[in-house]
Amino acid sequence: MLRIAASAKRLVTTSLEAPPLGIRVPPRFYHERVVEHYDNPRNVGSFDKNDPTVGTGLVGAPACGDVMKLQIKVDDKTGKIVDARFKTFGCGSAIASSSVATEWVKGKQMEEVLTIKNTEIAKHLSLPPVKLHCSMLAEDAIKAAVKDYEAKRASATAGGQATTGEKASTA
Repeated sequence: MLRIAASAKRLVTTSLEAPPLGIRVPPRFYHERVVEHYDNPRNVGSFDKNDPTVGTGLVGAPACGDVMKLQIKVDDKTGKIVDARFKTFGCGSAIASSSVATEWVKGKQMEEVLTIKNTEIAKHLSLPPVKLHCSMLAEDAIKAAVKDYEAKRASATAGGQATTGEKASTA
């Protein structure tokens, strides 16, 4: 039993010690784009969820614990997304995916952002297969935000209320 513990102790090394001879452990690095978006995330924050021009998408991955909230602010007259914000609780890849998603949706039409696929986000960030769920969350958050905005707009028009853009044009 003592020999097993001694040999196991030799295999366990700290980050400052070199691995035992004959064992190569390749370093794992994030792509520079992931690191850039993690260190300097774009569009962090949130909007008032009760604003009729704001759509909110809240998605999560129970397996890894990542939670992503992505919000879009839409110009009612043009249907163009004028701003986007996110808050993400998760790993660096989840934060980077959220940051990229907010950059990509700004200035685009609602129909256009629905064509953004997780594979495009993953390719842009060079995410490894084990982190693909992060880009999937970003795609799902975009879709959920658009759906929320459209539901708000439908209930506002069904209720006989004018949208913000219509109020401004009649004033």
